[in-house]
Amino acid sequence: MKSDLIDKAAKVIPHPPILINLVSRRVRQLNQGRAPLINTANYGPRLGQGDIALIEIIEGLITAEMLTSEEVV
Repeated sequence: MKSDLIDKAAKVIPHPPILINLVSRRVRQLNQGRAPLINTANYGPRLGQGDIALIEIIEGLITAEMLTSEEVV
């Protein structure tokens, strides 16, 4: 993963454990065949799954929502 993307994503989601979990979950989805939410051709040929996930977070295409205990059923 590119460090500049990590820094930008950390500004969007400032809590490292949440960012790590979000990226991990999205990478797993991409590895299972889910399509990227971005046009990867715009970012160059050496874009890994982690980089795709980070760009999707930076662009606001993926968010982490916090639920209160009352909302979790």
